[in-house]
Formats: sequence, C-alpha cells, structure tokens
Amino acid sequence: MLASPRVSLLILLLATAGLSLPTFAQTENPLLASVRKAGQVKVALASLPPYIAVSPDGKATGYVVEVLNLALKGMNLPELAPTLMAWDALIPGLDAHQVDFIGGSVITQARCKAVVFAAPIWVTQDGLYVLPGNPKHLTGFSQVARRPDIKLAVTNGSTQEAYALKQGVKPEQLVRVPDVQAGAATVTGGRADAYAVGQFSIVNPEKKGLQVVVENQAPMYGFAPAFRKGDSRFRDAFSEQLNLLRSNGSMRQLYTDKYGVPNWDKLANITKASDTEPSCQ
Repeated sequence: MLASPRVSLLILLLATAGLSLPTFAQTENPLLASVRKAGQVKVALASLPPYIAVSPDGKATGYVVEVLNLALKGMNLPELAPTLMAWDALIPGLDAHQVDFIGGSVITQARCKAVVFAAPIWVTQDGLYVLPGNPKHLTGFSQVARRPDIKLAVTNGSTQEAYALKQGVKPEQLVRVPDVQAGAATVTGGRADAYAVGQFSIVNPEKKGLQVVVENQAPMYGFAPAFRKGDSRFRDAFSEQLNLLRSNGSMRQLYTDKYGVPNWDKLANITKASDTEPSCQ
C-alpha cells in the first residue's frame, strides 16, 4: 500500500534534517521532562544552618536553598521540594531515585566517580573548631596525628574524615557525628578536642563558645549541586543558570552581603567542578 502524501512529506522532512523518529525522541532531557510532569523538584539537603536549614514543617531556607531556587526559576521550574538527609546518605538517596538531585556536596575525586557536579556555589578550606584560647594548641590535622591523646570530631562520610585519616589520624581518635550542630556540641561538651569542618560552616563561632583554626595546608574544596551520571544534560542547564547568577551579581549579593561569607574572590571565577577537582567532568 502506498504511503499518503502527508506521511511521505513527514518522512522527507525528517530525512532532510538528518533525523529519525527515535533519534528525535532521544534529544529530550529526561530529568527535565520528569520534573515538569511531576510538578515538583525533589532535592536532597543535609543540615548546615544557616546555609541549609529545613524546618519541622518542611520549609527549606539558607544561602544554598536561595541559590538553587533562583537557578530553578531561570529554568522555569518550581522551587525545590526538600528531602532532609544525613550527609553520608545523599549519594545513596540519589542513586535510589528518592530525589531528583543533591542540593550541595563537597566535590571530591571519589564522589566524581559516582555523580556529576554542577558549577560550584561555595568554596572553603578545612578548619578546626576548638574551645576559646585553643587550650590544646592545635594547628592542623598532621599535628593531631602526632598526638594520640587528641580526639577529633568529624562528620560521617565527610571530606574532613577522609583527609584526617590520610594525614595519619588514627580511627580511634575520631568522634563521628551526623551534622555540624552535633560536631560543635562534642567540643563544647568535652567529648572531643576539636571539630573538623569547613572554615565557614559555623557562623559566629565565638557566640557558640568556639574559635576556628584554619588548616592552611588543606586543599581548597568546592561545594556544588550533584546529579546522577545520566542527568548530565540537566546538570549543564543548571550550571548555565548558576553561572549567570555568578556573572550578574546575584550570587555575590547572597554569598557576601546577606550571608557574610568573606572569600568571594576565591569563588568568583570558579565556574565548573574541574576548577577545584581536575578529575571531575
């Protein structure tokens, strides 16, 4: 049976454009289509107030949340629907499709093997949070490694945990905690001599009975949203929005003016994950 003129014309147009019907369908962004169909964007967040906070009624606030929502708005998507998770549960939760993406995680070589990161929205070095006056005279991870009497609190699955072990800190010296609030409490409560975390992770530490000693030998880490490997096209579109916020001043206004993070000069020109971890795509 001969094809109708209308069907023949469609086939001719597709052939002229160098497309087939299956190829045309593959050009769609699966995650973008999925979140538009669902009418919501499910995002995994770990607690890091005031930069990331989720209230008991499920409302998400903080610097990271504000930046993510601006990027989503630029993609004509609704504000994020938060799912609060422990730090070490973020990637497993993403892999299990419990969420659409991770709101933010520190970029590392190991994590880049599991996920793809968007443009960084924060950069930091490690700090040791100690009691005022630094009574144990701590200066860094390698010094802690040489003093087996020192107890160091670290967040489960954190870059600081991995770095401490790499620097020779013994596993029995570590006090593992689920989040920043618990880490600070181990020091003020006397269960640890220091808490290792990003240098800006505890705002106004003096008001919480702490002071920070910056580990100047530690690497500079980037912090960025993370996506499943198969969602790199959504990641690319999201990074484009983040870098637009970087270039138009919106990100700096939040980072420096509203939330008081002082190292914008370090973040200003970091536009992709590989700028802080060269092994990342």
